Amino acid sequence: MGEVELGDVNPEVQNEGAKSKCKTRSFSLGGDDINFCLIQKAGAEFLGTMFLIIFCVGSANHRALVALGVNSPAYYLSISLAFGLGIGGIVHILSGTSGGHVNPAVSFALFLDRRVSLIVAVVYIIAQFAGGFAGAGLLYALGNFDDIEGDIKGVNAVMDGINPAQAFFLELFGTMFLILTILSTINEQHGHAASYLQPLSIGIAILVMHIFLIPFTNCAINPVRGTVWNIVTGQTSDILIFLFAPLVGSIVSVLVHNIFFVRY
Repeated sequence: MGEVELGDVNPEVQNEGAKSKCKTRSFSLGGDDINFCLIQKAGAEFLGTMFLIIFCVGSANHRALVALGVNSPAYYLSISLAFGLGIGGIVHILSGTSGGHVNPAVSFALFLDRRVSLIVAVVYIIAQFAGGFAGAGLLYALGNFDDIEGDIKGVNAVMDGINPAQAFFLELFGTMFLILTILSTINEQHGHAASYLQPLSIGIAILVMHIFLIPFTNCAINPVRGTVWNIVTGQTSDILIFLFAPLVGSIVSVLVHNIFFVRY
C-alpha cells in the first residue's frame, strides 16, 4: 500500500475535526498579527493585485482584441480566459504567503467567516487598492492610451439593455459564485485537497463569471478591478455599483455558505 494521505482518514473523524474548528473560530482584532510576516503578506497582495490589473485588465485593452469588436464571441472568450487563467496563476503564486486574495470582497468574506483577523483584512484591502492603482497607472502609461480615440476599453460600466439596479444584482450574484467557490475549497470538511485545487477552481469560477457578465457589466466581482481602472481613465459614472455590490455579495455568500453548506 502507498503512503496514507490525509484524505484517506475516516470521513467521520475528518468531519468531527472540521466541526470543532468551525465552532472554535471567532472574530479577532488581530493584535498578534502585527509583525514582519504581515508586511510580507501585504507586499504579496500589492504585487498580486498590480499584476491582475496590468495583465488581466490589460487584456481587454489589447489592440488586437479591441479590433475584433465587442460583439465578437472571440473578444469575450479571450478576455474571460485571460482573467480566469491569469487570476488562477496569481492565486497560485501568492498562496504560500498571503493566500492570494487580490480582492477586497474575498478578504472581507474571510473576515466575516472568522478565518482572518480584522487587522489582516484591513491591511490586505489597503494593499490591494494600492496595488490596483499602481497597476492601473502603469497600464495607462505603458499602453499609450492617450493615443487611442474613443472610450477606453476594459472599464466596468452598466451596458445598454440593463439598468443600474440590475447591474448591482448581477455583480452581487457573480461575487456570490466566486466567494462560495472559495469557501468550499477551504472547507475543512472536505479534508485534504491538492495544492492546485484552489487556484484551479477559483480560475474556473472567474472564467465562467466573465463569460456571463462581460455583456452586462464587463464583470468586476472585485471592488479594486471595478474602481481603479475607471478612476485612472476618468470613467466613474457607475463606480459605486462596482465598489459595493461585491462587498454585499460577500456578506450574503458567508451567510448562505454557513447556513446551507456547513454540517454542524
